[in-house]
Amino acid sequence: MGVRPSGNGNGDCQYAGCIADLNGNCPQELQVMSSGAVVACKSACEAFDTPEFCCTGDHSTPGTCSPTQYSEMFKNACPTAYSYAYDDASSTCTCAGSDYLITFCPTGS
Repeated sequence: MGVRPSGNGNGDCQYAGCIADLNGNCPQELQVMSSGAVVACKSACEAFDTPEFCCTGDHSTPGTCSPTQYSEMFKNACPTAYSYAYDDASSTCTCAGSDYLITFCPTGS
């Protein structure tokens, strides 16, 4: 899915979305299956529910919660999206007063 601001937005109006097929590249342990097909890709936090993947408990600060192989996979597929609790600041933006074009199954940004 991709979200592209359109019109006369104010602020940091940029495309947010994926440039790769998340379901097609989803690790088996994160896959959500239906009728033999991958229909969604869970976050590692949702799949494993551990402090290391959810950035909770002893892992609740930027110094103790680092990217994982899973968050890096999501970041590579969706470079402008937030992929884990302490992802880089370039993945957050505000765009006030804009219309948005929502695209399901985009082919790129």
